[in-house]
Amino acid sequence: MRVLITGFDPFGGEKINPAWEAIKGIKDTIGDIEVIKLEIPTVFHRATEVIMEGAKACEPDVIIAVGQAGGRYDMTVERVAINIDDARIADNEGAQPIDVKIYEDGENAYFSNLPIKAMVEEMKKEGIPASVSNTAGTFVCNHVMYSIMYHIEKNKIAKKGGFIHVPYIPEQVVDKKNVPYMETSRITKALEAAIKAIGANEKDIKAVGGTEF
Repeated sequence: MRVLITGFDPFGGEKINPAWEAIKGIKDTIGDIEVIKLEIPTVFHRATEVIMEGAKACEPDVIIAVGQAGGRYDMTVERVAINIDDARIADNEGAQPIDVKIYEDGENAYFSNLPIKAMVEEMKKEGIPASVSNTAGTFVCNHVMYSIMYHIEKNKIAKKGGFIHVPYIPEQVVDKKNVPYMETSRITKALEAAIKAIGANEKDIKAVGGTEF
């Protein structure tokens, strides 16, 4: 199995992005899984273009995108992406689409076809807080997840795809009080556990993972 895992470049005034920092530490092989790493821009549409270029080059079985969710305390595996860009702030090139469909011919939403609950359970086995998330937001993260699933359905760029949000890392909260964070090495370990679960579970497990919001 070949997994393409992508992480965003630093956003706004940040000097680092925990997604890419953690991805850089992932092993190149996990069991019999080959891992290919790719940095993508925090830019609507261009991020998708870079992923498509990477997918054409390496022909992955699975595409996982990883992004920052500052304020979340755990690793959150996204269940669904919706067909809307509604940016409360601008991306790294100043674009701020509001109430714009990502793809006119796309479904209203696409669900990840990764074993999301198995991924969560594997991360928890490593002692790392993790949960299923039912909202990827309406910024570039949602845009990228939706685009990956759209192109899997329309263009068969991979067999499976999805998105994982990660917390801040310590360097980002030096001047932020009472804000959750996770060590970069633990995020890396969690991502490796998630990849391991993908390889071990063709179908997802039945486990409690619902939320009230």
